Amino acid sequence: MSTQTYDIIVVGGGTAGCFAAATAGREGLDVALLERKSEEEAGHIACGDAIKGKSTFPNVIDRDYLKEEAFTNQNISRAVFLNPDTGKELDIPFGDTNGAVVDRKRYGEVLLEETARQGAELHYDTVVQDIRQNDDGRITGVRAVREGDPVDYEASVTVDAAGALSILQDKADLSGATFDTNVDYSQFCSAYREIVEVEEPVDYDDAIVFKPTEELGYLWYFPRTETEINAGLGFQMNKDPMELVDVLKRDLNQREEFQNATVKDKLGAALPTRRPYDSATASGFVAVGDAAGHVNPTTGGGIPGAAKAGTWAAEEAIEAVGDEDLGEGRLWEYNQRVMQDFGKRFAAMDVYNIFGSAHEVDDLVSVISSLPGQQLVDALGTKGTSSMSLGLKLKTIVKTFGHWDLLYELYKVHNKAAELKEVYDDYPASPDGFDAWQTRRDAVMDDIYEITGADPKY
Repeated sequence: MSTQTYDIIVVGGGTAGCFAAATAGREGLDVALLERKSEEEAGHIACGDAIKGKSTFPNVIDRDYLKEEAFTNQNISRAVFLNPDTGKELDIPFGDTNGAVVDRKRYGEVLLEETARQGAELHYDTVVQDIRQNDDGRITGVRAVREGDPVDYEASVTVDAAGALSILQDKADLSGATFDTNVDYSQFCSAYREIVEVEEPVDYDDAIVFKPTEELGYLWYFPRTETEINAGLGFQMNKDPMELVDVLKRDLNQREEFQNATVKDKLGAALPTRRPYDSATASGFVAVGDAAGHVNPTTGGGIPGAAKAGTWAAEEAIEAVGDEDLGEGRLWEYNQRVMQDFGKRFAAMDVYNIFGSAHEVDDLVSVISSLPGQQLVDALGTKGTSSMSLGLKLKTIVKTFGHWDLLYELYKVHNKAAELKEVYDDYPASPDGFDAWQTRRDAVMDDIYEITGADPKY
């Protein structure tokens, strides 16, 4: 078995892995990105392809080149919520910031190109099978098979970008670290998508379209172009299994624009629909992207967060290598950066997943369909507070007749989500304050479970 030594090893060539490897490579460190797929298949990942706020990527790669090559629709200005019972639409404008839809395979290819350009080695056809760990618990690399040959990769820091339910976390002994091991399959979602070419331009080429399903998931229709649609769906794994392909086909067959359409690509995946890991660091080890729960738990969107997390993890790893201090405490600032940025918002969004798990989908749809668009956006955590005129309040009360208890519960949940954000704003600056912070956070979660009657998720 051959042994190769690097400053940093990154496992996984998705968004988080590429930004991590590119960041380290740009600073002159010896870094290798290990990708299990072949060079031809790398970058081909199941994804909804939609990005809200397309200018949020860290300035690590050539963002203009990425947009030119992969951003096929940069004019997404609204979200559309479809009521599956009435067929009515709730239109929610994005405001000043447009979103985009990308060609995910080309997007992935460009990220890998940029990673190599920044000086990182790309090792394709490399399947990681085990972790390397010394007697004091520090992760020292991984064991893999590259193009059929076993290879030991030694590294000062290992970045886990291996995706949902990462094998690295299964193999490592993380009992001596703060690393979050309270992870279960029920906190994840199973998803499937097709890229469909339709005959005529759709009338929602400026929108991302959502439609709830019975299994506390949703169908989506995201236009890459006027005639190329990313159509998919997902469901929570704590619900009864759902025949994803059959459900999607049934809905496509009912929609006029998909008659005589051509399916260009099919792919499935699992993704986290949970709060970010409480801690994603251990000695010599840091997790990013899906491998650390860095996904919006209500929409499944994870690209911008993964880009930030990969960059921040590499920045902390670079300093740790330079200081020759590879302990968890030296990497800890990465956790704080995540939690005080998108992490607090995703944790608050998870509260609405918990609320939803305690109620029937029909009731939820009735309430959501009755809320004015901007108030719904606010309730889901983008602004934190909402206000209505008296006339709008009265109209909402009339439309939600029969669901007032549920609406009041949503109001209380909304307040608790705002309180939870404040807790995440106070995420500790070192592992010393971690236990006390968890106790404070869990007290808020206990209130949420009591309000909703939901079973504890964690």
